[in-house]
Amino acid sequence: MMTPCVQPDKNRPRHWLFALGLMLGLLCLPLSAKQLSSEQIDEILYHIHTYYVEDLPLSHVKKDNFGELLTQLDDYSKFLDEHELEALFSAANGRYTGLGIEVEEVEDGVVIVDTLPGSPAEAAGIEGGDKLLAINTHDVKRKSIAEVSKLLREAQFSTIQLTVERANTEVTLALRRQEITLRSVSSQLLPGGIGYVLLSSFNNHSYHDIARHISMLNSHLGEPLKGLIIDLRDNPGGTLNSAVAISDLFLQSGTIVSTRGRFYDANQRFFAAQGDILNGAPMLVLINEQSASAAEILAGALQDNSRALILGNRSYGKGSVQSLIPIGNGTTALKLTTARYFTPSGQSIEGTGIQPDVIFSKQVLLELDKDAIMAGEKKVRLTFVANLDKHWQEAEQLLQDHNLQQ
Repeated sequence: MMTPCVQPDKNRPRHWLFALGLMLGLLCLPLSAKQLSSEQIDEILYHIHTYYVEDLPLSHVKKDNFGELLTQLDDYSKFLDEHELEALFSAANGRYTGLGIEVEEVEDGVVIVDTLPGSPAEAAGIEGGDKLLAINTHDVKRKSIAEVSKLLREAQFSTIQLTVERANTEVTLALRRQEITLRSVSSQLLPGGIGYVLLSSFNNHSYHDIARHISMLNSHLGEPLKGLIIDLRDNPGGTLNSAVAISDLFLQSGTIVSTRGRFYDANQRFFAAQGDILNGAPMLVLINEQSASAAEILAGALQDNSRALILGNRSYGKGSVQSLIPIGNGTTALKLTTARYFTPSGQSIEGTGIQPDVIFSKQVLLELDKDAIMAGEKKVRLTFVANLDKHWQEAEQLLQDHNLQQ
């Protein structure tokens, strides 16, 4: 069992900062759904009183008001049991033991959206659109994603039977769990010497992976890239450190992001170090309404520093930072919102999101199909480049104006 953290002292908590909540938040049930010991409640109350982003009245932070107190916390503050804690760290590290399925919660249950390449789910024949009916002998119709995830984690055997509904027919398939590596970065070289990088999430390997992919694209082209497109559409976020490091790859100087909270360590400002991996080549960044958290940090840093032109639709608007605080012996933890983050211009993203420089129509977004681009379809790539071609001059002008102001 993973025990990644030690018990914090009273002045400086030992914690990991997460700017997420969408991706990993789905792994956890709310605090109110947990069976907590008296000692755990005492410890949780202390941390809420000391570190929670909002200063709650002391009269509310009492054991006899515990249930009422929980309703005042945001949706991202959760107690993690040992299984959830291990799942969270596995996801942050880009690896986990599982089946390799991507799911979506619908009105009457959970539907499989896709399978990961090379995963047990793909090998067993699970398909996008399959509706989950049962896990082993457990009926999961009308269950939430959190409940389904819990059943999958706690299944006693390495082989799991999934019953799904496909084209009005029930199908039962046997899947054997194995270690899954989550690839957060993929890339393509587009016509005209333009690099395309699809960043699907922010984990502890994303910084090195994106630098490696840019180096590979330069090698394939035989010279430095003429420009780079970073696709953050549907990116739910990840670790704050990863977002800061990736932003720093493209910025010569300036603020990347700042965080503000109630205790000393929650108030930080992150700056870019000198050095631009693209040597000043123009950048375009694609976002949509599902680009959240760490994705918004990256987009906001590049936008406010006039480093990239942001295209697409307004982003999700998840502007809070969670600290992971060990509880008890460190096998459980409290994921608590301890700060809010602000773009270099001082803008809060919470509830508002990043407003793109150029808003795209639904038709253009359909033509910018990231899956088809990654499949290497020539016609799609040409259409993609044609749709974005007129925006390179704007991106170059941003850089020139910014450099003149320095």
